[in-house]
This record gives sequence, C-alpha cells and structure tokens, in this order.
Amino acid sequence: MKCLLDTHVVLWVAENSPMLSDIAKAAILDEDNEKYVSLTSAWEIAIKLGTSKLRLDGGLPEFFRMIDENGFHTLALKREYLLNVSRLPDHHKDPFDRLLVATAITEGLTLITIDENIHKYSIHYIW
Repeated sequence: MKCLLDTHVVLWVAENSPMLSDIAKAAILDEDNEKYVSLTSAWEIAIKLGTSKLRLDGGLPEFFRMIDENGFHTLALKREYLLNVSRLPDHHKDPFDRLLVATAITEGLTLITIDENIHKYSIHYIW
C-alpha cells in the first residue's frame, strides 16, 4: 500500500504518541508499505510555527529530520494536485487538508489521518 501521512501523523509518529490508532501504527510500521509526506505538510508546519500556533523545538528542520529518520518519502507539489483541489466538493475548509486529499486522489494514495471530514471524500483513508 502507498500511504500519505497527514501532518499530525508525522508529528505523532516522531513522538510515539498514544494518539496514533493501532491501524495507523500497523500501516506505518509495515515495511511493505510506501510512506509519503507532502511538502504541503511542511508548508503547514512553517505557517503554524510563524504564527505561534505550533511549537516545535528545532523548527522546520526538525520536521524534515522526522521525515528522514522515519524513512518517509517527500512529495513535491504538482499542478495536478491544485487542479484537483479546485474540483473537490466543499466538505473541508482547511486548505492544507484539501490539498492532501487532492494529492492522495491524484497519486492513488491511502491517506492516514484522524480527520473526521476525510470520509466525506471519495478517497481511500485509514485511521
């Protein structure tokens, strides 16, 4: 399975948070699964750090370290993702989550997220 990790999932993996569901943990620990993190998540982290909505010792470089240390692959932004965002139904107001949904749809990825609004989209997701 090819998985796209939501921003909070990357942070929770790094801190071994009990917030991660057993299904999410199993998917992330399964070495046969390919795990991806969108640069959309890094953008979200950068904005939240800049507005003091998030505190992360080491800042954005620490977020990239988390990605690298866990063997996650990064996905750059593509035009197709943005085109798909414009076609999504308005089930979610968060622009970062909408972009992650569009990315998952475009690339055929299973989104790993706790977000309750994701089930409203035609997307594969687990939690």
